[in-house]
Formats: sequence, structure tokens, C-alpha cells
Amino acid sequence: MALSYKARRRWSLLILLIGLPAYIVAAVSLIAWLPDMPGWVTFLVYVVVGFAWIVPLKFIFLGIGQADPDAPHPEDAAR
Repeated sequence: MALSYKARRRWSLLILLIGLPAYIVAAVSLIAWLPDMPGWVTFLVYVVVGFAWIVPLKFIFLGIGQADPDAPHPEDAAR
């Protein structure tokens, strides 16, 4: 079942305010446990971990910045 526009907006807000900071803390803690690596490898790990959260959550954020597709259009109400 697909999420409605309002549900996706609520979930995206929850993810950005609570989930993303928790993911950042977990990712930095995990990387701190890794053995010392050269600077470029560490940078590469941070880049991969930085984009990894997007893949499973992409469908929630698609179209959030757009107008509500379920809302009535103002030009339809004027007719």
C-alpha cells in the first residue's frame, strides 16, 4: 500500500528530526571502532555511509517539496 502525501510528509519530518541525527551518531560511532586507515579511505567510508541512508528512504522523500497532488486545484474551484 502506498503512503499518502500527508503520511509521507509526516514520516519525512520524523526521519529528518529524529532518525537522521540518530543515524549520524551511530555511523560516527561505528567508524570510530574501525582501525586507523589512510585519510582517503576514511573519507571514502564517510561518503558511502553518508549516502547509505538515502537508498531505503528515497520513496518517502520523493515529491515532498511539491504541492499536494490530492488537494483540489484553485482554478478548478473558480469554474
